[in-house]
Formats: sequence, C-alpha cells, structure tokens
Amino acid sequence: MVAIRLCVGCGVRDLQKNMLRIVRRGEKAVVDDCHNLTGRGAWVHPTKTCVAPAVKRKAILRALRVSGQLDTSSLENRLENTMDK
Repeated sequence: MVAIRLCVGCGVRDLQKNMLRIVRRGEKAVVDDCHNLTGRGAWVHPTKTCVAPAVKRKAILRALRVSGQLDTSSLENRLENTMDK
C-alpha cells in the first residue's frame, strides 16, 4: 500500500516520499527526515511555493494543533540551502 499525504501548503495529495514531514519540538518546527519522530506531523512539498504559503497562512500551526507562535526559521533555512545546490 502506498502512503499518500496532503500538502498543507498547496492542498495537493502526493506520495509520502515526495514530501517533508514537519513536527514540533519545543517552540520550533523541525523536519523529520526519517518520518519516525513522535507526535503530530504536518506534510508539505519541499519547495518554496508550498512552504511559504503554509507559513504565511499558519497552515502548519493548524496542522500541528499549535496555538500561538512556532519558529519555522529552520525549515525556511533548509529550503534556502537546498535551492542553492
């Protein structure tokens, strides 16, 4: 069985292997590369066109059921580094 997930940025369903899983660790949103960290996860395509709207519309916060603020700078920095290569 193939795992399908919904991108919180663009709303398109895609294969799990094509997406990033984001989990909350304290006050930060971190990427779960191995897809095995405990807790609720939010799925997003690893592109700026999906991550930027998800952060702006606070879709990641809603998916993780977080009230208040969550530091997403590590996620945004990771995308910047990936795009440079």
